[in-house]
Amino acid sequence: MLLIIIFASCNNGSSSNTLSAADSSKNSVTAEKEQPVTLKPKGAKPEWGPGITPEMQVVIEKLMSYNDPALVTLSAADARKQHSPADAVMDVIKENNIHVPPSNLDTMGKNIPVTGGNIHLRIYSPRGDGLFPVIVYYHGGGWVIANLDTYDASARALAEQTGAVLVSVEYRQAPENKFPTAHNDSYAAYEWVVKNAASIKGDAKKIAIAGESAGGNLATAVCMMARDKGLTMPVHQLLVYPIAGYDTTTAAYQKNAMAKPLDRPLMSWFFNKYLRSAADGKSPMIDLVNANLKNLPATTIITAQYDPLQTDGEMLSDKLKAAGVAVAFKNYDGVTHEFFGMSAVVPQAKDAQVFGATALKNAFNK
Repeated sequence: MLLIIIFASCNNGSSSNTLSAADSSKNSVTAEKEQPVTLKPKGAKPEWGPGITPEMQVVIEKLMSYNDPALVTLSAADARKQHSPADAVMDVIKENNIHVPPSNLDTMGKNIPVTGGNIHLRIYSPRGDGLFPVIVYYHGGGWVIANLDTYDASARALAEQTGAVLVSVEYRQAPENKFPTAHNDSYAAYEWVVKNAASIKGDAKKIAIAGESAGGNLATAVCMMARDKGLTMPVHQLLVYPIAGYDTTTAAYQKNAMAKPLDRPLMSWFFNKYLRSAADGKSPMIDLVNANLKNLPATTIITAQYDPLQTDGEMLSDKLKAAGVAVAFKNYDGVTHEFFGMSAVVPQAKDAQVFGATALKNAFNK
């Protein structure tokens, strides 16, 4: 999860083109050129993470210091009110006087119609005249928690490092909206971008797709839906620790059963909130590793060592390759789920962002 900006959540009103405090952020900041700061953990390394890096441990210690109740003991509505890893990073930045330079992006909000209602998009735009490449981005949170603000830092980093317009999608969440609502909303957002790219200074011939965790699952599902429906395919997909299956007994789920901030009980809670029944877990939209992955775009997959989803990403990489898809895969040791947006404090996040952004830029330039 991410850092840098925590505003009010976006408003899913009925207006087709809205601009809110959360979306309007010309003077917002991102974490790309901060001065080196040495971060030292207060305690011993956790049992579940004997090789955790000092910086990652500092973030986890801050997150644990809030003493929030376990999310699995709460309703979804209450779980959304608890501290996130993004909050922990924000506090680590403040407490250590870490310099975070201004962002070079403008943002605006837009509501688009979908079946059964509207969803909100936050559009991050480079300054200058388009047409720019476009990234359609889906945030994480198990289809249940988190929002555009929580993942703002990832969105900004990808937009800034690629020079692309980035459209961050606020799909409807569970349990209020069960499977396949988030998937259908995500496809509707992608379809809207394909058909309206020019209206956001975007090049319709250079659209990529990206997502973290549940958002990584949504990204690949959207690619599969676009393929099956005959819609223009993304030129690339960037998947950061994606949920790629319903099996919670994989090697990573067992090894990292009690890791933080994501553990096996929380993943089971997410599945229970989003899926209508266990049968939905076998849907190709959820069980990506057993889906038809042929003719999907070239893919970059990033995983973390201390993450129940590490094996999901690895298996998806293997299955995509077996289906004839070009894949670049990279696992980052010493870090946990949600590390990707933490480049202000976690060096591996900075490297991962460059790795992902470079793959996207290369795809745009082909």
